[in-house]
Amino acid sequence: MSPHDLRALIPGVARLFPPGRVAIVRLYGPITGGARTADWIELIRRIRESTKVPAVVLDIDSPGGSATASDDMFLALERLAAKKPLIAAIRGTGASGSYLAAMAAQRIVTQPHAVVGSIGVISAGPRLPRLLDRLGVSVSENRAGRLKGIGAPWRDETDEERAKEQAIVDAFYDAFVARVVTGRHLPEARVRELATGEIWLGEEAVALGLVDEVGDLERAVELAAEAAGVPAKGAPVRLRRSLFERLAGRFGTSVARAVTDEVEARLESRLRT
Repeated sequence: MSPHDLRALIPGVARLFPPGRVAIVRLYGPITGGARTADWIELIRRIRESTKVPAVVLDIDSPGGSATASDDMFLALERLAAKKPLIAAIRGTGASGSYLAAMAAQRIVTQPHAVVGSIGVISAGPRLPRLLDRLGVSVSENRAGRLKGIGAPWRDETDEERAKEQAIVDAFYDAFVARVVTGRHLPEARVRELATGEIWLGEEAVALGLVDEVGDLERAVELAAEAAGVPAKGAPVRLRRSLFERLAGRFGTSVARAVTDEVEARLESRLRT
């Protein structure tokens, strides 16, 4: 990566990210997929290709989210870990999809009272036919393909649709278990015993083998630096967004909130009558 490329990646590179520092990548909040995940994966790719970055710490505080986006993140991190030391640090919550992402790391450090685990998959959605009946609303549906429209909230699902959705959930679950088996070097039978969807505090997660040790972000930086043979100094990195992109994002959020509030108000008014 050229110096120009690195400056585009990390604002104020000369001051904030001198060569040789451990890069700290923040995985905060829900994993929602879409543009946010694409940007995050692009950041990981650039860090992987940069000669300025010797090692990486994945700073995690996330409850997980989209199964597909979480696995996409894992694959990007797996590529990164094949080239550079990668240490995961669970700050507050490392559960579900964010715990899956951490499986790419060579070691995982956790705060003693962080929330860890939730190895499992869930698919959920509302079924509204009775509510629509009360509101006097009907939905016209024309389909080509007997399973097209699976999960549609305006009708009850069929037995075939329910079986298909369960098969998809089971496939994601098996893949999650396999990632944990490889990442934590545990027997599959043992992982399946732990893969109940439950969570543990950090200290217990260490005893169960789900993470390696209790420690903080600074400890994770020390481990990453030691593996790379560089001083134990880290710096956070992020993709640079233009002013227009930041303003557009805030405007879009405001519009979505306004629309949601209006829809809820109208539904409540209708239900009261």
